[in-house]
Amino acid sequence: MASLLVRGMIAGLIASLLAFGFAKVIGEPQVDRAIAFEEASHTPVPGEAEEPELVSREVQASVGLLTGVALYGTALGGLFALAYAFVSGRLLQLPPRSTALVIATVGFLALYFVPYLKYPANPPAVGQGETIGYRTQLYFGMMVFSLFALAIAISFGRQAIQKFGGWNASILGTVVYLVLVVVAAYALPVINEVPEKFPADLLWNFRIASLGTQFILWAAIGLLFGWLIAADRERLAR
Repeated sequence: MASLLVRGMIAGLIASLLAFGFAKVIGEPQVDRAIAFEEASHTPVPGEAEEPELVSREVQASVGLLTGVALYGTALGGLFALAYAFVSGRLLQLPPRSTALVIATVGFLALYFVPYLKYPANPPAVGQGETIGYRTQLYFGMMVFSLFALAIAISFGRQAIQKFGGWNASILGTVVYLVLVVVAAYALPVINEVPEKFPADLLWNFRIASLGTQFILWAAIGLLFGWLIAADRERLAR
């Protein structure tokens, strides 16, 4: 277990560097545009002193971003390794690389993409102080429900294997998951915080950058972790 955890964290750290590069090149210019829009929209009050900047924008976009993504990626890699240890041999009878890719795909879809479809990421200047916290709670609520729906779908699929076969059981489990998350998405409230004059292309590009960063992170962890485990098994088999 310890060796799996170490490999997962290594894969997560390397994947975070790739995700950082994408976020730096594609995402940060959108953040700068959003901040410029916010500053241009702010009407200064006469006599009001500007709040001191605790951390410069340059530090936020470089060291701060790298540190945050690296910590997140390393932690995610560790959790990925734990998921692999639980799934491999129990739920999936596949080679290491295939198992890792399945976990990465399902994890990305259930833990990020599905909640993202309901509550996509917003750049600076989009959001209201009284609703940001509430929207964050709803996002994590959708994430938890998506994970809960995934557990139900897997349980249902496993029970249906003997009667319908592996392929049909997988389809039925997928349908169960989709029905549950669609119902949840319709039940949860809609929060629209985008200002009327906010550039549509900026919002779109920021959300694509956010989605791309997560996709690269999950995909790289799946590929790297699977390669590390497969290489380790090949070495032991010699």
